[in-house]
Amino acid sequence: MQVRAFKYLSPSIIYVLAWLALTDYGWITWAPMMYAWVLMPLAEIFISPNKKNLTEAEEELVKKDRLYDWLLYIIVILQFVTLYIFLTTMKADNLLWWETAGRICSMGLLCGTFGINVAHELGHRVNKPEQFMAKALLLTSLYMHFFIEHNKGHHKNVATPEDPSSARLNEPVFIFYFRTVIFSYISAWKIANAEMKKKGLPVLHWKNEMLQVQIIQFLFVAAIVLLFGWMIALYFLIAATIGFLLLETVNYIEHYGLQRKQREDGNYERTMPHHSWNSNHILGRLMLFELSRHSDHHYLASRKYQVLQHHDDAPQLPTGYPGSMILAMLPPLWFYVMNKKIRQLQSQS
Repeated sequence: MQVRAFKYLSPSIIYVLAWLALTDYGWITWAPMMYAWVLMPLAEIFISPNKKNLTEAEEELVKKDRLYDWLLYIIVILQFVTLYIFLTTMKADNLLWWETAGRICSMGLLCGTFGINVAHELGHRVNKPEQFMAKALLLTSLYMHFFIEHNKGHHKNVATPEDPSSARLNEPVFIFYFRTVIFSYISAWKIANAEMKKKGLPVLHWKNEMLQVQIIQFLFVAAIVLLFGWMIALYFLIAATIGFLLLETVNYIEHYGLQRKQREDGNYERTMPHHSWNSNHILGRLMLFELSRHSDHHYLASRKYQVLQHHDDAPQLPTGYPGSMILAMLPPLWFYVMNKKIRQLQSQS
């Protein structure tokens, strides 16, 4: 069974490419971006999706295999090592502008695909050490409030008008960015403040998790300014922004146009697999630790990534996550493809 786990080492390819991008010059500074946005989308066009699920016996063995957890812990270490390399090597004064841009985009790719994605997986765990690692990873994108809003807001309100992370029908991704970034942040404050009130504590109390987040992130950026200078800090801020915009692009394609029905009592029906877009394309699944089997994740959020399942009634994206994210950048084409799928779903319900 442990041999099966090693397929999830494939994300290390991007870390190797990122190391090359951050320590060399020329076209190699764009290598991670070419791998993620050219090679992978093209490959997934020709590789058929894999709908196969583990058997019950296999699932029991895999679920208890700690190697799957250690692979995530390794990502935490790699993320901070790479960030340090980024901060130190960006001081080079012989970088051309497009080489600088390549390195920033490469770091931003790591922030979004691993910093936030692995944080998402660890953030659903119940033990404190793994939750601490989740928050640490989110720090690399300055998006620590995601831990609060995603677990206590998004999973409760997904596929409803109350969820800022669920894209609406005919909403362009560029408009969605503004709505989700702003209102997810506001939602996290509301959740944290409500928890303070439940405890009988004032909102501006050191136990307020959102207040803690702001202080930690401010000190982190301040430390970068002091140690590496204003320009390097600016490069980091751009990379972090790329990171959280990648996350929000993923949110966009995962829930676009899907809505849960509201019952007469005002509550919404239970979240089911058909309320999230799914992808069984194997390359995206491995690189993102099965995030693309998103329908099962929302159906049962406590399931670890290695045992997420395919559901026959889950709506399928036209291609893997990388290709779908590129498609989302072209709103007219995205609407043409996805709205047709939504009409088909509505005719079947």
